[in-house]
Amino acid sequence: MCLDYVPDVEVGDYTIVHVGFALSKIDEDEALRTLEVFRQMGVLEEELADGDEAFARAASAPSSPCPDGSCKSEPAGHQAGKSA
Repeated sequence: MCLDYVPDVEVGDYTIVHVGFALSKIDEDEALRTLEVFRQMGVLEEELADGDEAFARAASAPSSPCPDGSCKSEPAGHQAGKSA
């Protein structure tokens, strides 16, 4: 984890991390509230999974050829490339 953006973080502090970068330091109460919300959403176990477990979950998850939704079918009566 990169701590360049929060140089005052020390061992035992809580931070918000995104793609390996600590973005901000938060207090323990906020960290515990956030963890509870993650538990209620059912994503805490996924976030804390080890590498093998995370890989197994990803491999068994339903997949989409266009995860961003860019290949959804056109609405009925609409043809790509033609104007009305």
